[in-house]
Amino acid sequence: MATISATDLEQLAEIELQKEEDEEQGRHGYRPDRPPPPRRVSFSQDTSHPYYDVARHGILQVTGDDNYGRKLVIFSSCLMPPSHQLNHHHLLQYLMYTLDQYVESDYTVVYFHHGLRSNNKPSLHWLRNAYREFDRKYKKNLKALYVVHPTNFIRIIWNIFQPLISHKFGKKLTYVNYLAELRDHLSWDQLIIPPDVLRHDERLRAAQKGGPHPSSKTPPPRPPLPTQQFGVSLQYIVEKNQGVMIPPVMSQTVSYLKDKGLQTEGIFRRSARVQLIKDVQKLYNQGKPVVFEQYGDIHVPAVILKTFLRELPEPLLTFPLYHQIQDIVRVESSLRVTTCKSILESLPEHNYMVLKYLLCFLNMVSQQSIVNKMSPSNLACVFGVNLSWPSQGSVSLTSLTPLNIFTEILIEHYHTVFSSRCPQAEVLP
Repeated sequence: MATISATDLEQLAEIELQKEEDEEQGRHGYRPDRPPPPRRVSFSQDTSHPYYDVARHGILQVTGDDNYGRKLVIFSSCLMPPSHQLNHHHLLQYLMYTLDQYVESDYTVVYFHHGLRSNNKPSLHWLRNAYREFDRKYKKNLKALYVVHPTNFIRIIWNIFQPLISHKFGKKLTYVNYLAELRDHLSWDQLIIPPDVLRHDERLRAAQKGGPHPSSKTPPPRPPLPTQQFGVSLQYIVEKNQGVMIPPVMSQTVSYLKDKGLQTEGIFRRSARVQLIKDVQKLYNQGKPVVFEQYGDIHVPAVILKTFLRELPEPLLTFPLYHQIQDIVRVESSLRVTTCKSILESLPEHNYMVLKYLLCFLNMVSQQSIVNKMSPSNLACVFGVNLSWPSQGSVSLTSLTPLNIFTEILIEHYHTVFSSRCPQAEVLP
């Protein structure tokens, strides 16, 4: 059988994309030459952003962590404007500028393919350059790439790039046909999914079943076990643990890491084996003893600690404080430590105690940063999204900066920020 040349594949990809657009137009009356309806821009409105011309579209978002403690990066094709309205060279620079902040840690990418059209897609030449620009630094810690709603166009593009793509990188790719499949890998509540993608998914599932499909909502949760640690409130844990103020999962992970992990380079930046984390969570929730020594991986208790914080029904810093934390960037630098201290004064007593316990430990970790490479800034990038998030929606890319600044101040200036309030039942690591 004759081998298809790269040029023929490129032409085939263009034909396939046009065919997909024609089918979409036939089904839903979509016209690719018609500009999308105006939408309220809620992304990157800071005009001083070095890549404001790209960031304002919200194409790229970084939000929370996935189920395995990895930073979650989301790329949405449907938010890309027509090519003549977007500098694709700037887009590539913006992608690298954003990823540079996270590639030292393990991370996951979700690519929403729906909405890529002939009028907004980058050229194949641009895609080749992008793949080459994303050198080993970016590829090494990328642990999973989820391509959502793939089409034949994607599969042809994959064939074009196959000579460039290593076998190891190829194993990180997962095709996801329906959004519900992401639940097995990611925290649904932390996903920022454009409305166009949600509607497209509904249409696909309705077509699959031959009729409207019920919305993919999370099933009603079962009542928690009396010994439950994950996904329940701090108050619930206190009531079920004879008034112990620091949740056992936190005190045990912190104690172990304080003893064994302070010298570990990149502690809290690495992920751990997925099944291992699930097994440890199950043990905690069933009230069974957990012996971290037997796992032989210091990153297991580190991921468990982050997962515990992330699965609290309300963040440790509480919902009411979210907007005050976001406003920290408006405060003059010399006044930020005092402002952070003032913000924490309004925390409920129990939240304050648990937060002080955690931050005392993170301050210890940062004191060893010459060895472990985890400065207050690096720790803030990891823990910020696990300490505060809005009551509605997810933490957007632009919300991360104030969140990280606030968390960095809590870690670096721990002794000042937490000096004036000493709860009676205070416990420190």
